[in-house]
Amino acid sequence: MDPVVIPILVAAIVVVFLVAATVRIVPQARRYNIERFGRYRRTLQPGLNFVLPVADRVNTKLDVREQVYSSDPKPVITEDNLVVNIDTVLYYQITDPRAAAYEVADYLHAIDQLTVTTLRNVIGSMDLEGTLTSREEINARLRAVLDDATGKWGIRVNRVEIKAIDPPNTIKEAMEKQMRAERDKRAAILHAEGERQAKILTAEGTKQKDILEAQGTQQAMILRADGESKAVELVFQSVHRNNADAKVLAYKYLETLPHLAQSDNNTFWVIPGELTEAIRTVTSAFGDQPAGAGPPASAEREDVAADVVDSDKDSVGAPEIEPNSTLALDAVAAADEAAKQAAAAVSDAKAEAEAAGETRLPGER
Repeated sequence: MDPVVIPILVAAIVVVFLVAATVRIVPQARRYNIERFGRYRRTLQPGLNFVLPVADRVNTKLDVREQVYSSDPKPVITEDNLVVNIDTVLYYQITDPRAAAYEVADYLHAIDQLTVTTLRNVIGSMDLEGTLTSREEINARLRAVLDDATGKWGIRVNRVEIKAIDPPNTIKEAMEKQMRAERDKRAAILHAEGERQAKILTAEGTKQKDILEAQGTQQAMILRADGESKAVELVFQSVHRNNADAKVLAYKYLETLPHLAQSDNNTFWVIPGELTEAIRTVTSAFGDQPAGAGPPASAEREDVAADVVDSDKDSVGAPEIEPNSTLALDAVAAADEAAKQAAAAVSDAKAEAEAAGETRLPGER
């Protein structure tokens, strides 16, 4: 080999080495910390950079993108002395590569330990129920503490989230029983509310039914009373229009008496004192009067009644019934039959009253 070629090759190798040692290409979203003779010199930005060979060297290569760090479950004691395991997720970003490399030895480990201590401080002031329902508050307090502590490390904590809160198994079972009891309670309350509403609606319907029935009964009674009133008025007008005398009224009186004893529940009834007077009136009206006898008292009342009727209504007086006429004989027979029926009704009522009195016990009244 030619002796001149060897120095040229050596020189070329040295030049290539120097160029390679001088040029540094930094990728996007990366930062290189350069030390010169062991001392921090500068931070290389993305792109083509030149350094002094042998004197400068790259100490740390950092990624300045937002990164996610998930810690392992950490045991934390609550205010009510329950141990729960809490997992956290940390979203952070390096803002100062020099501080992240030289202010803290291991920023991930430091952030992890700071998260644990902060969690124990925060959770220690809450009970289990508050821990399970106050995640937003815990996240905000964690972020405030971590952001304040990691600022001098050149790291910005964007978000801190609690991934899981794992209470002991006994607490889980108790919580499940509590939730089941709460659901049973809500179901019972809803069922009771449904029954209450149903009873209210039923009562309202019954009330409306009773009101309508009462109104119907009232209207029926009013109509019935109105009909009876009109019937009585028609009878009264007919009696006055036909100029009925005391004999006819006495006969109707006797005709009504047998109906008093027809009811099965009547064990005691009173015979009116006017019964004998009515019988005497009918008998004297249709029987022969002795000679020289004066007019009966009923005849006098008949005349007075006729005068009253004639004064109230300008109508013609009732026609007199002749004693020997067929109408007189029929009236006498009807009066006798009515008297017999009244006497038989009185006898039957007395017998039933005596029989009812005999069937009572000696101690009864």
